[in-house]
Amino acid sequence: MVRPQRRPLLIRPSTLNRFGILGINSRNIRFLMESNTRSLYPYVDNKALTKKICDSHQIPIPETYAIIERFGDIPKYTRLIEKLNEFVVKPARGTGGHGIVVVVGKRGNTFKTSKEEIYSVARIRYHISTILSGLYSLGACPDAAIIEKRIASHHVFEGLAVEGTPDVRLIIYKGTPVMAMLRLPTKASRGRANLHQGAAGVGINLETGQTYGGVWRDRLFDVHPDTGMHLDGLIIPQWSHVVAIAVKLSKVIGLQYVGIDIVLDGERGPLVLEANARPGLSVQIANRCGLWPRVKKADYKPSDLNQQ
Repeated sequence: MVRPQRRPLLIRPSTLNRFGILGINSRNIRFLMESNTRSLYPYVDNKALTKKICDSHQIPIPETYAIIERFGDIPKYTRLIEKLNEFVVKPARGTGGHGIVVVVGKRGNTFKTSKEEIYSVARIRYHISTILSGLYSLGACPDAAIIEKRIASHHVFEGLAVEGTPDVRLIIYKGTPVMAMLRLPTKASRGRANLHQGAAGVGINLETGQTYGGVWRDRLFDVHPDTGMHLDGLIIPQWSHVVAIAVKLSKVIGLQYVGIDIVLDGERGPLVLEANARPGLSVQIANRCGLWPRVKKADYKPSDLNQQ
C-alpha cells in the first residue's frame, strides 16, 4: 500500500526567497531599522498628529469633530456628540482597529453602532475614558480620543463590505508605490478592515487600479466569504488620485517605507484614514507575488511602478 506523501509543515527560506517573498525579519532590518528614521514614527503612530499633517498640506481626510485629550473635557464634548446622528470614535494611538466605535444611527438618547450594538450616552463617555487611559494604545500609554465624521462608503463597494467600510492599503517605498490591496470587512472581522482580524484582502494592479483575486485567513479566494461576490475585475474609482495622495503623504512624513490607508467616501472621494510605519506583509498573499522584486526595482527606478 502506498502511503500519501505528507506536505511539509514549513516552507524553506530558500523557497520563499525564490518567489521574492519579503519576510518579517527582512522587513524589520532592511526597511524599518535601516530606511525609516525612528524620530518620524510619531507622525504615523498618532492619528491626531497625522490628521494635522494632512490638513496643513491639503491632503484630504475625514472631517474631525473633536480631539479629546483630557478627562475633564469629556462632558463638554459629550454634549456635541448628543447632537450627532452618525460619527466615529477612535483612539489616536490605537492599532489593529481596536477601540473604534462607528455610530450609524440614533434613537432617542441611544446610539446604534455598525455592529448592531446599542450605546447609551454614559457608555460613550465610558468608552472615551478607556481610550484616554490608554487601553487601546501602543504600549498602553495615555491617549487621545478622535471624534470624526463617519465615512459614506462609495457605491462601487456595495455587496463587498460587511458591517464596515473598505479601504485601500498602499505600500510606498522611497516615494514609489510598490504594492496595493483592497481590504474588505467581513463578519469574522466584525467590520474591521484588518486582515489578521478576519478581513479579506484583494490584490490591485498598480497601473489600472483593477482588482484580481483575493485572500481570506491566509487562503486564496476569488469571492467574498460572506456575500459570494467576485473579487476580481473591480476598478477602484479615482485610482490615480488615490495613488497620488498616498505618495504625497509618504513624502510629507518622510518615511522611506510606509503603508498608507485610504478610504473612498461617496461624497468627497479618496480620504486618508491613517499611515502605518510597520505595514503587514499579507499584501503579498493578496497580490500573489512577493515584494522583494518591486522594492529592488524602486531602488533604481523610483518612477517605475513595477506592474504585474
